[in-house]
Amino acid sequence: MAAEDQTLLDVFNKMDQDGSGCLSIEELHVALIEIGLNERDYQQILREADKDRDGTISKEEFFTAIKLAASHNNNTKLKKLVEEQKKLLKVEMAGGGLHTYSMEEVFAFANHINNTMGDDESLQYLLPIDPNSDDLFEKMKDGVLLCKFSNLIEPGTVFDRAINYPKPGKTLSIFKVNENLVLGIRSCQAVGCRVHNIGAGDIREAENPVLVLGLLWQLVKMSILSHINLKDHPELARLLESGETMEDFLKLSPEKILLRWMNYHLREAGSPLRINNFGSNVKDSEAYTIVMNRINPNACDTSALNMSDMNQRAQKVLSNASNLGCNPVVKAKDIAAGNEKLNLVFTADLFNTCPGLDALEEEELAEIDKIGLDEEDMGDSREERVFRMWANCLGIPGFFINNLFDDFEDGLNLLKVIDAIRPGTVVWRKVEKPKRGKMMVFKKNANNNYAVVLGKGPLGLSLPTTGGSDITQKIKKLVLGMVWQMCRLHTVQMLKELSGGNEPIEEAEILEFINTQTSNLGLETIDSFRDGEIANGRWVVAAAATIEPEAVDWDIVTDGATEEDALLNIRYGITVARKLGCLVFCVPEDIQEVRTKMVMTYAAAIMKRHLTGPEAALVGYEEATDETMA
Repeated sequence: MAAEDQTLLDVFNKMDQDGSGCLSIEELHVALIEIGLNERDYQQILREADKDRDGTISKEEFFTAIKLAASHNNNTKLKKLVEEQKKLLKVEMAGGGLHTYSMEEVFAFANHINNTMGDDESLQYLLPIDPNSDDLFEKMKDGVLLCKFSNLIEPGTVFDRAINYPKPGKTLSIFKVNENLVLGIRSCQAVGCRVHNIGAGDIREAENPVLVLGLLWQLVKMSILSHINLKDHPELARLLESGETMEDFLKLSPEKILLRWMNYHLREAGSPLRINNFGSNVKDSEAYTIVMNRINPNACDTSALNMSDMNQRAQKVLSNASNLGCNPVVKAKDIAAGNEKLNLVFTADLFNTCPGLDALEEEELAEIDKIGLDEEDMGDSREERVFRMWANCLGIPGFFINNLFDDFEDGLNLLKVIDAIRPGTVVWRKVEKPKRGKMMVFKKNANNNYAVVLGKGPLGLSLPTTGGSDITQKIKKLVLGMVWQMCRLHTVQMLKELSGGNEPIEEAEILEFINTQTSNLGLETIDSFRDGEIANGRWVVAAAATIEPEAVDWDIVTDGATEEDALLNIRYGITVARKLGCLVFCVPEDIQEVRTKMVMTYAAAIMKRHLTGPEAALVGYEEATDETMA
């Protein structure tokens, strides 16, 4: 590869934060805003880079756009992008060799871990992490931090006693380390991380720190944004705009809520300033200064606005943040440089520490209670989560969804999933594409009608009452019903291929397979995936034990007589299964309630692990190609 192409490849890989092999529009946008380009520049560059308007920028499109820009003397936008993205720090790792990555991210992520997990007694041998060195990568190597981070985001994801901790003065064997790392990677997938190109060896050897940082960024982002919602902060209802309903507000992402929160305080402070990103709009520290002064004028003055030096302003902002009770993990230069990721971290820290919103009156709280989820909706919400995680792990280039109903609305992502589980099914020239990022409702309906036709035809799904407009309108039951059948079809296809059979594997065969394995060990069997005995959790542990009996400590397992004991059994069983390489998305409550669909996915994950063998467990996503793992 020519030196020029290698440079472009390095730039592309740095921008490709999720390691998908394609740049999403969001990743390109973040990279452009970080170097100070405006929205008009962004739209111009997007037109050059995304010629086929599919919402993603491939390496080939990126290379072509860069070289085209370089050939025009009056077009320096993309050349500036290249030069700025090339400004990476080369650091010599302890094991030797130079590696290129952002030390600003290392500093921030290390400090975030120190702040959020520093009190955990079981992590005292690892913490604190030195943020000014490659210590972060060293401390990640045994997998314990990764497992603990998953629990920080979603408590109960990992059963703590299933983690392999080193004994005082000793180190873990590579076998125990690999178990932790596989458990950590699978748990990251379970909480929603995109893990397509990282395996146990990548973290253990730390030969490519960028991969580790990419995974850590997802975890950091989830942890800082996880409580920015109406459930945890009902006072966010203060941010509703004229004519907006609570249901409308619930659809906002945490990032958009934070932008609205900043603009709310700017407006209440009487400032005409408004922001629409966490990059160029906040780099001068003006918005931060006004917002913090409005939240607590006694602790945060506005003297920063009298300073001409942007770094001095940012340093004053950090000082004010400390006065509010924050423990900032970023540096002043990160704010002044307009680093969008790190400014998002800083803003979220401000909100989580001191939102500065008036508490709601009883009448207002009652309005929020009216939109509370009933038990059935809670089950639907968990199903949405499971099917979303499944779709995100199909390895579709440039594909990642945050909400099944919202992100399937225009039909494009739904068609991508259909084409992934049955390649060649979708004729893409028949598919409507957005123009300037927007799509009319009739075009969304056309895409979803096409998806339903393919579902009924080539995929053989049963969709008697489902129409394309139902998906566009986000009718939950119908969307979940269709996606469940797709998930089931993909699962049985995969198991058929792994087993070498000619006919698709039915649910009864999955049940028989697991029962045979547990019976051979003298453990629990079940009559069906709706068997009430599943609720006590012992069968969940037994199924995991069929992979590796020695991995289960039966002294931990109880008879599951109480709901609490049963839930602990299930959490332990799921954790052991993930530790042994199973990709499990269902949550313990799904099993405890004996939701048959979710129980079946758990059993299928166990069966798949039997058929793929132990080697696959060492890879973050075993269906990844050699190219994506390179």
